Amino acid sequence: MSQKTEFCHNPSQHLPGLHPDQPVHAEMAALGSAVPGMAVFTLISKEGRNNVKYQELDRSGLLKEQEKCRKEYDMLKARGLKLDMSRGKPGKEQLDLVSGILTILAEPDECLADDMDVRNYGALSGLPSAKALFADILGCRSEECFVGGNASLNLMYDTISKAYTHGLLHSEKPWGQLEKVKFLCPAPGYDRHFRVTESFGAELITVRMTSTGPDMDQVEELVKDPDVKGIWCVPKYSNPDGIIYSDETIRRFAQLKPAAPDFVIMWDNAYCVHEFEGDFVPFPDILTLCREAGNPDMVFEYASTSKITFPGAGISVMAASEANQKYMQKLMGVQTIGFDKVNQLRHVKFLKDKEGTLALMKKHAAIMRPKYRMVLDMLEENIAPLGIAEWEKPKGGYFISVNTMDGIAKRTLAFCKEAGVVMTPAGATFPYGIDPRDRNIRVAPSLPPVEELKQAMEIFCLSMRLAALEKLLSAGI
Repeated sequence: MSQKTEFCHNPSQHLPGLHPDQPVHAEMAALGSAVPGMAVFTLISKEGRNNVKYQELDRSGLLKEQEKCRKEYDMLKARGLKLDMSRGKPGKEQLDLVSGILTILAEPDECLADDMDVRNYGALSGLPSAKALFADILGCRSEECFVGGNASLNLMYDTISKAYTHGLLHSEKPWGQLEKVKFLCPAPGYDRHFRVTESFGAELITVRMTSTGPDMDQVEELVKDPDVKGIWCVPKYSNPDGIIYSDETIRRFAQLKPAAPDFVIMWDNAYCVHEFEGDFVPFPDILTLCREAGNPDMVFEYASTSKITFPGAGISVMAASEANQKYMQKLMGVQTIGFDKVNQLRHVKFLKDKEGTLALMKKHAAIMRPKYRMVLDMLEENIAPLGIAEWEKPKGGYFISVNTMDGIAKRTLAFCKEAGVVMTPAGATFPYGIDPRDRNIRVAPSLPPVEELKQAMEIFCLSMRLAALEKLLSAGI
């Protein structure tokens, strides 16, 4: 599970624009009307680490602090750093770790597997051994698996596309023939999910994320609308918060009673084996739970080896009920004869089984752990005492989600970009790219070496401080 660094809680004082359960510093009461959603903070100066509360400074004092931060920023900017942290890409060391997969099939005879020559046509739904591998990892049945190419996003897109062109198994008519389609989007969430449904014209509805997953009271109320056709989910180490859905949340998902007979849970289990702190965390099989709850066809689950082997040359899976598989494979058989079975066999031989996969993920974790710890340490040292942000402390996944004080996320990232650090655009983690509070920033620490990552985090932290100072000064503090 993830942990969160939060503002000090004072339940009697909440500011305009904040959710009722969003805690803030007690000292904020005097400033709430000037800067809604803003937390007063204490600056830690580099010289002696002296604490100076901004609320105790007059405008002249704030301007002096701003001048000092600007000088520090200009020195960092002069380094000419060019670093892209906009996506959660594995680093070179991780790719080198699995390069043995490239030569694991050395002889023609090694391509004979599962009673077939994998170099030839056949097996639309994937090699039986590849389906068994994914079933072992996800905890579902082999016959519920369809193995695709390198991108699970492609399989997700195909599912939504077919819903629009042909309808799903229980659709009365294709979604493209409906007057309106609505889709639920837990936020902060994964921008590529949102863009898939947006690209088909669906109305995106934001669902609030909690520490245990999407707000299920909200979800259960929204699915009473027959126009609501589905929901996006990243149930383990959610993108970007790193939250693991609670057992209660998963149970409520399985027992949903939506008004739409073709409502679909798009269950993107992208980080199912991606711990970087601690041991592997077992996770319930949503297909079994839905089947037991009388909703066997309500969920499509997806995963891939993108962050296990190679992002550009992995394999993916779409797991669904056997009835869903029969229906979808009839449609998919028109568009493809099948995906790359040679690559599927490479993965089966290289990963072997769930135990082999988890052993490999331990090696990935050893590479990832220092990067994530460094980012969290930098935030704790340079931002936590200031009270200008909060963040999750995930134990797996690929991101760290930072929530700044209201109204400075875009400005923070503008400072970062000016200094040579590119991050995921502010707002990307919300439907339509609009964060109503302009506060969420997704940090992706995996790609750069630790030394470069530290430089980037120095710029990030200083950029946030500059953005906060601007906000205070513009409010006339």
